[in-house]
Amino acid sequence: MSSQTILITGATAGFGWACAERFAEEGWKLILTGRRQGRLEQLAHRLAPAPVHTALLDVRDAASIEAMLAGLPADFADIDVLLNNAGLALGLAGAQEASLDDWNTMIDTNIRGLCTLTRLVLPGMVARNKGHIINLGSIAGTYPYPGGNVYGASKAFVKQFSRNLQADLVHTPLRVTNIEPGLAESEFSIVRFHGDATKANAVYQGSEPLRPVDIAEIVYWVCSMPPHVNICAVEVMPTCQGCGPLFVHRQSQEG
Repeated sequence: MSSQTILITGATAGFGWACAERFAEEGWKLILTGRRQGRLEQLAHRLAPAPVHTALLDVRDAASIEAMLAGLPADFADIDVLLNNAGLALGLAGAQEASLDDWNTMIDTNIRGLCTLTRLVLPGMVARNKGHIINLGSIAGTYPYPGGNVYGASKAFVKQFSRNLQADLVHTPLRVTNIEPGLAESEFSIVRFHGDATKANAVYQGSEPLRPVDIAEIVYWVCSMPPHVNICAVEVMPTCQGCGPLFVHRQSQEG
C-alpha cells in the first residue's frame, strides 16, 4: 500500500491532520489541502521526508478544486483514496433563530464541496479500475438533537450520497465508506461557537471523547481491508456516549 496516493481535504487540523500523520507513517503519498497556508506548511515539514503535495483550497470554490486537481504533479495525479474530511458545524441555535449565513456555509462545505470533489476525482478512479471514496459523516446524520438542524441534515445527505455512490459503482471494484463519529474533541466546537473557547470546552467537560487519532486509525483500517472488502459505514462513539431516549415535551397539568 505504500505506493498509493491519498487526497485529504481539511488537513490543517483535527481528523485531517491526524489522518495525514497516520498515512505518512505507512509511506503513502499525500495530497493535503486546507484553507490555512501556514498550517499546511507546518504539517508538510512535520511529515518530512514523506512525499507530500500541499494545496491551499476552500472546497466551496469549485473552480479552485478544478485548478488544484489539474495542477497536481505527475507523481500525485493518480488518486487512490479521496478522504472528504473538510466540513463544519456552525451555531447551535434553533431553526427559527439560526443564522442563514451559517446554514449556507454548512451546505456549501459539507454537501456542495464534497460532491464537487467526488465528481471530479471519480472518473480517474473508474478509468484505472481502482479507488476508494471515504466520507466523514457524523452520528448527527442519524440522531437529531436540538440545534443540529442543517448540520445534521448535511450529514444525513453524506450518508445517503455514500450509499448511492456505492450503488452507482457496484460494477467496479471501487469502494465507498461513510465514517460517522460521535463526540470527538478537536477544533470542531471552536468553529461551531465562532471561536468561543469557553463554550467549546464545556462540550467535553466531564467526558472522555474520541480523539482525532482514533478516527485516523479507523480511516486507515478501512483502507487496509482486502480489495474485495468494502466497509460501507462505521458509526463510532466514545464509550461515555449513547443514543438516548426520544424526547417527549409534556404540557403542565396544573390548573
